[in-house]
Amino acid sequence: MKRAVIIILSLLIVVLAGLGFYLWQELRNSEARNVEAQELMALEREEMLNDLTTAQVQYDELIIRINNDSLKYKLEREQLRTQQLLEELEHTKATSAAEITRLKKELRTVRSVLKSYVIQIDSLNRENESLKKENQAVRNKYNEASKQIDNLAEEKKALSKKVTLASQLDATAVRLSLLRNNGTETKSIKRAKQIEVNFTISKNITAKTGEKKAYVRIIQPDQEPLYKSNRNIFIYENREVHFSMSKNIEYTGEEQTVTLYWNIEEILQKGKYEAYIFIDGNMIGSGEATFE
Repeated sequence: MKRAVIIILSLLIVVLAGLGFYLWQELRNSEARNVEAQELMALEREEMLNDLTTAQVQYDELIIRINNDSLKYKLEREQLRTQQLLEELEHTKATSAAEITRLKKELRTVRSVLKSYVIQIDSLNRENESLKKENQAVRNKYNEASKQIDNLAEEKKALSKKVTLASQLDATAVRLSLLRNNGTETKSIKRAKQIEVNFTISKNITAKTGEKKAYVRIIQPDQEPLYKSNRNIFIYENREVHFSMSKNIEYTGEEQTVTLYWNIEEILQKGKYEAYIFIDGNMIGSGEATFE
C-alpha cells in the first residue's frame, strides 16, 4: 500500500513539475511578445520625433529663403506649432498608444502645411542661386536627419515582421491514424475506411481571434496529394494548392484540438503518409505516419 502511495505521489510531482515548466515557458514567451510590441511603439515615437525635427529644419530653410515679411510670420507661427508638438511628443511615454495616435494625426497636418509652403516658396525663389548656397548647411542637416529616418524605417520594418511572425499560429502533435468502420484504429490500408488527422493549435495571445479556416493537405507515398475535387484549392505562397480536407474553427487564443476525417473511397498505397496544416495562408505544422 505504501509503495503504491509513493508511486502516485512521485507521478504527481513529475506532472506538477512539467506543468510548472510549461506555464513558466508560456509566461516567458508572452513577456517577449509584449516587449516586442512595446519596442515597435517606441520605434514609431522615435520616428515621429525625427520627422518633427526634420520639419523644424525645413522651416529654418524656408525662412532663410524668403524676404516676404507676411509669409515669414506665417512660417514662424507654424514652426512654433511644430516645436510645441515636438515637446509634447518628448514628454509622451512610448506606451501611451492613444497619445501616440493623436500626435500622428497632428504630424500629418504638419507635413501637409509644410508641403504647401514649400510649393509657394519654390515658385517665388526658383531662380535664386545665391540663397541656395546659403542654405547648404541647412540642407546638410536635413540630409542627415533623412538618413536617420531611413534607418529607423528599416528597423521598424524588421520589427514589424518579427511581431507578425510571433502572431502566427502553431500546430503541434499532428497525428495521422487509420480507422475501421467501427472507429477503432488499424495499421492496415485494406481494412481502413477513414484517415483521421488530429492536431493541437497552441495558445497565442498575439494572434488575431475569431473564425478561421484550417486546411489539411495529405501527401501519399508517391508524393501526390489526396483530394476529392479539382475545386478543392486554396492559395499558398501566391499559387493554387489542392487540399484534402478543410474545417472552420473559432479560435479564441487558447489551446484547442482539431480533428478532420478523410473518407477512403479509393485504393490507397502502402507506405509513408504526410499531413500538412495550413491556417491564414501559413503552413503551421506537419506530421507523418507509415501504413501497411
